[in-house]
Amino acid sequence: MVQAPPHPNVLELAPLAIEAIQKAGCEYGDIRLCRYRSQRLFARDRSLATLADNINSGFGVRVLFQGAWGFAASPHKTPEEILRIVNLAVETAKGSRLTQQNPVRLAPVEAYRDTYVTPIEIDPFTISLEDKADLLLSISNRLLNKPNIKKSYAFLTLTKEEKLFASTEGSRIQQTFYRCHPGYGCTAIANGDAQSRNYERPPLNIGYEHIDREDLLGNCDRVAAEALEKVNAPELSETHRTNLILKPTNLMLTIHESVGHATELDRVYGYEANFAGTSFATPENLDRLQYAAPWVNFVADRVQPGGRSTVAYDDEGVKAQKWYVIKDGILVDYLRDRETSYRLGRTGSNGSAFADSWSSVPMVRIPNLGLEPGKEGGSHTASLEETIADTEDGILIDGIGSFSIDQQRRNFQFGGDAFWKIEKGKIVGMLKNVTYHAMTTDFWNRIDAIGGESEWMQCGVDNCGKGEPMQIAQMTHACVPVRVRDIEVGRSS
Repeated sequence: MVQAPPHPNVLELAPLAIEAIQKAGCEYGDIRLCRYRSQRLFARDRSLATLADNINSGFGVRVLFQGAWGFAASPHKTPEEILRIVNLAVETAKGSRLTQQNPVRLAPVEAYRDTYVTPIEIDPFTISLEDKADLLLSISNRLLNKPNIKKSYAFLTLTKEEKLFASTEGSRIQQTFYRCHPGYGCTAIANGDAQSRNYERPPLNIGYEHIDREDLLGNCDRVAAEALEKVNAPELSETHRTNLILKPTNLMLTIHESVGHATELDRVYGYEANFAGTSFATPENLDRLQYAAPWVNFVADRVQPGGRSTVAYDDEGVKAQKWYVIKDGILVDYLRDRETSYRLGRTGSNGSAFADSWSSVPMVRIPNLGLEPGKEGGSHTASLEETIADTEDGILIDGIGSFSIDQQRRNFQFGGDAFWKIEKGKIVGMLKNVTYHAMTTDFWNRIDAIGGESEWMQCGVDNCGKGEPMQIAQMTHACVPVRVRDIEVGRSS
């Protein structure tokens, strides 16, 4: 029995857990000791409705015993609790082994000793709450001072995540991540209708320098004017097919749902089927399926500067990487952890494991996954301005709205936040309540124009839900404007 030292600091707890896991005869084990600080301010109309500043701390132990997983966690970082939780994880694994048909095997990983901190200029938690609240209320007041703007909201979400990972394979990795996300929106009411328009600086791993007061306040007039134009805009008269020009702020969600979730290998294998789980992109399609047009490439990138999913190592101690998921339109890889990589026959994981808390089990999550810009001088590369001028009939879409997608990630419907009608190469006015509908591979194969590198934009999500119990993850989907030919559009209900 491993004896607990009397009063160790947190750095001494990890070796204690590793020693106990090894003594229990496990073939593998790891511990994550985590501390999260999150601050959220939310203004509704002319008042601050929410101010939350929370710290959450604890640890989780994962073991592999005779091919079966066991996991246990606790908020109490003491030597006695470390040993209790290790024993509980081992007993859980022994129980799981009784009903498990196929033993779990893991792709190998190197052992690392390293430290990583998100590069930042301004620590977001050194800025006073008064300054933060003043920014949100200034935004709300500016929006509400516009005619027919009846509702507004503005928010700041700031997080700091500290994580120590240690494994029986010899890794000991300390990481600290900073994340910042500001945004706002307003609602115009006129002619018996209400329509909203939103604006945000994308969620990124970055310091408070991302909270650009001038930019946020400077877009208020435009956002309010577009909300008012939208509420007075016409709807589509009927369902029909047309050409879509999608800005990165809209395209990023389509990437997320129809490429990101569809290529998570645990979904592909049927391990995880909640929230429209599983996938049509099964392994027999690897290196064969024409997922998209030959000039379309999707890259997973966990080293992308500022990316919301950018880390130095994932939650299995795998070094962050960059790789193609779709290359020249062909499905060439998946988003994989160590377990699914072994099953696929790969010699290593590509580092896609993530747990949203010390109390959560790591699972395959979408990393930063983006659309590569069109190649300079390429026959399908065109700026947004050039693409609009080249479009006889179409709709330009900005921002995200409602969406739905089927269990296999084949058939989807997306909305948006703002829509403009294009006729004979010119924007002729706004529309409202537009949705577009397509099959995944048909949609991505219909892209015939891609923006160049100068229009590359980091957009993303900070509320991706997966699993049961649900875990929340965040990731960036950097992309450029595209045109998609002959897509069905209709009016949202």
